[in-house]
Amino acid sequence: MIHALFIINRSGGLIYNKNFTQHVAQLSSNEALIFAGTFHGIHTLASRISPAPKRDSVKDLGIQSIDTKNFRIHCYQTPTGIKFIAVTDLLQTKLSSALNKAYILYCDYALKNPFYNLEMPIRSEMFDSKLQQLVQAH
Repeated sequence: MIHALFIINRSGGLIYNKNFTQHVAQLSSNEALIFAGTFHGIHTLASRISPAPKRDSVKDLGIQSIDTKNFRIHCYQTPTGIKFIAVTDLLQTKLSSALNKAYILYCDYALKNPFYNLEMPIRSEMFDSKLQQLVQAH
């Protein structure tokens, strides 16, 4: 079950966050911004300190999931550097396809919206609605 979703732009700014269940605490605006900036920094450092051999054709994807005792954090980074972060229960092992679908929704309902400015928070009822349907279907 997906409990919450965060979208972080390529510079580490929080552009979207939403809770889908009551099982996670609602973060204040300041806490959500701190989470986004901290995760972005750790993700960037993790991709740089990877002991895997560096090859020109393969880019290290950084953190893809973090497991805790009670929940799991999944990260899907798009080719443009946008990060989709989902907080789930421990039963969710692979979430990249669902987060990829969320990225497609972002492209369809935010990026294609002529009134949306890049790097700004997403304010779209249609995006919220379609994302809610995706989460319920998953």
